[in-house]
Amino acid sequence: MSDLSLRKKELNVKESSFIKTLKGETNLLPFWFMRQAGRYLPEYRKIRKNINSFLDLCFNPNLAAEVTIQPLARYDMSAAILFSDILVIPHALGQSVSFKGGVGPVLGSLNNNELNLNNLNEILSPVYETVSLVKKQLNSDKSLIGFAGSPWTVATYMIEGSSSREFLKIRQMMYKKPEELQKIIDLLVDATSLYLLEQIKSGVDAIQLFDSWASVLPEEMFNLWVIKPTAKIVSNIKAEYPDVPIIGFPKGAGILYPEYIKKTGVDAVSLDHTIPLNWAAEHVHSLCPVQGCLDPMALLVGGDIMISETQKILDAFSDRPFIFNLGHGIHKETPVEHVEHLVSFLKDQ
Repeated sequence: MSDLSLRKKELNVKESSFIKTLKGETNLLPFWFMRQAGRYLPEYRKIRKNINSFLDLCFNPNLAAEVTIQPLARYDMSAAILFSDILVIPHALGQSVSFKGGVGPVLGSLNNNELNLNNLNEILSPVYETVSLVKKQLNSDKSLIGFAGSPWTVATYMIEGSSSREFLKIRQMMYKKPEELQKIIDLLVDATSLYLLEQIKSGVDAIQLFDSWASVLPEEMFNLWVIKPTAKIVSNIKAEYPDVPIIGFPKGAGILYPEYIKKTGVDAVSLDHTIPLNWAAEHVHSLCPVQGCLDPMALLVGGDIMISETQKILDAFSDRPFIFNLGHGIHKETPVEHVEHLVSFLKDQ
């Protein structure tokens, strides 16, 4: 038996509709929603109210596995996505991370000399245990998506110390002290690669890389800080697991999506809700399978608007491999009845 066959056997790769679509089949309509597990679900809120901190929930394998599966139990989606957070990486590297109500993530001061990979997999071992627990509970027709934040986006939080609108610190650093930023990005490439490889080893079927703040960069910097680090991570993963699909999500990349696809080596891309559908169908969907891209506000509003916007997306991407999703995460105020309505509509297609 070849090494590749052994690897496939070890990973128990499932050819679900989700995986088949990522590999090129067109007569399928798999769907899942970003942030499908979370605050809008009453069953999630019931668990969360008894947990001291968000990171405590992320690092509790039994509860994180339960939360991961909650939306599939309610809606019967095509795939589950691991319940975790992109900021577990800086936490594992040694930077303090906390989540404050009404504020969001708060990170401690950044000291490059104190960041290291020494205990990364040990600290993140509860996440890998969550993957194993979820995988055991999923039906064979469902896939499990692992994920991480891409280096640029994670670096924005590490350097800014919190969420930001202007990203003044990191954007000044990339011009004034690019060598310092490069050290952080290089460390994040290594950490993210290790993290995702271990997720795959533990049982995820596909990977999504979230670059939520890619849109703040001009083209040259986009190539330097988004494309190049992503390409390194993709290469590192493909060297060990060539058959595991990787979805890139450079949110807000606009006309740079094709360049991102060609230069990073991702197998598919997730589109945000701002991209023109006809342009994306011609210039992006012609290059690889796409995933997206309903405006989360249309889901929040629901009704005829939600369905008409969904139909526009289905019409635009009907002739090539396509996975239905949102252009970003489900808003916390979204009624579950709207999600149920959308799921019912998609299953009738």
